Amino acid sequence: MKSIDLNCDMGESFGAYTLGMDAEAIRHITSANVACGFHAGDARVMYETVRLAEKNGVAVGAHPGYPDLAGFGRRKMDCTPEEIRDYVIYQVGALRAFCDAHGMALQHVKPHGSLYNDSVGNESMLRALIGAVARVDRSLIYLALGGAQAPLVKRIAGEAGIRVAFEAFPDRAYTPEGKLAPRKSPGAVIEDPEEAAARALLMAKEGKVIATDGTILTMEIHTLCVHGDNPAAVALVKRIRSVLEKDRIRVVSLGTFIRPQGR
Repeated sequence: MKSIDLNCDMGESFGAYTLGMDAEAIRHITSANVACGFHAGDARVMYETVRLAEKNGVAVGAHPGYPDLAGFGRRKMDCTPEEIRDYVIYQVGALRAFCDAHGMALQHVKPHGSLYNDSVGNESMLRALIGAVARVDRSLIYLALGGAQAPLVKRIAGEAGIRVAFEAFPDRAYTPEGKLAPRKSPGAVIEDPEEAAARALLMAKEGKVIATDGTILTMEIHTLCVHGDNPAAVALVKRIRSVLEKDRIRVVSLGTFIRPQGR
């Protein structure tokens, strides 16, 4: 039986501001990417989000971003590899402490927003990101966008001695080059549960993504992500999981099936 992980970005509230519908969405996912305070989240939110994950049997991953609260981590920043390394170590370390406080193991690390997008195919950035994860804990899984960059990511992760998983986004449109379409472009964010579920099934079963021009992209996919700030996030994850399980696809956390390279 084929296995797939279903992840969602969470813990993106801050102070008096509440973002997302974490308590509802978390019941339908297997892994949560938790904001670590740089682009969103704060100490109280991190504690409560990890507690929520523990309560629902959901694996926890760190979701580090650029230090950009005002821009929600979605603005480009000109950072050196050393700065990126240190930002990631700082954020992963913080979330790992909250996991320790709840008796949970941190499962993975997935960069957020522009930090994630800027790293696609960028060897220098990937080395900084993956190297930071390896310095913290080599048992962690690094999450990256599936597609053309996969061989590069595998090589760097292999050299660093950590596992890697590739993801796809059923709630986002793709360019013919295999990148996520800019959020401001028409149709970039998919809010229809049936459309997202159909895309998710194609991704999970066949490793295929249909781009905006109809191009069929083939890629290695281990996990599907629904953005927590999508207004339809709860309906999307609920429908996606239902469709996947109806087709006898096992929806489980990454740690149960991602093995070290070569094994």
